[in-house]
Amino acid sequence: MLIGLDPLLGPELLAHLRAMGHGDELIIADANFPAASVARRLVRADGVTAPQMLAAVLTVLPLDTFADGAVCVMELVGSPGKCAPITGEFREIVTARSGRRFENIVPVERFAFYERARQAYVVVATGERRTYGNVILRKGIIEP
Repeated sequence: MLIGLDPLLGPELLAHLRAMGHGDELIIADANFPAASVARRLVRADGVTAPQMLAAVLTVLPLDTFADGAVCVMELVGSPGKCAPITGEFREIVTARSGRRFENIVPVERFAFYERARQAYVVVATGERRTYGNVILRKGIIEP
């Protein structure tokens, strides 16, 4: 254990978060997401919900301020631009941790979301059982 770090951030995940560079993406995935088949790097967090992991990650990860879409979710299949109810919870966490500039969460079509996951730096597979409990975070910078 370390002082000031959320205990959900284990050593493997912390190493990945530290190694990520500006513009790299992290996926927090629900229990139904095909994480093992799409991830270049996979961290398992089976006993944790997606909102819990999002809150923990945002204690150490700056979001990208240089372009829109630093936070994305998977849109509802068959309903372009629509998001699942869990998105409201994600929005509250993102706004509380990173500020109102990130409250505009961008919906991404399912297969486009999978493709972004294939390109993501790391995928964190949670035990989230609610559908569409998936979020993309794009890493920003820490100003000097």
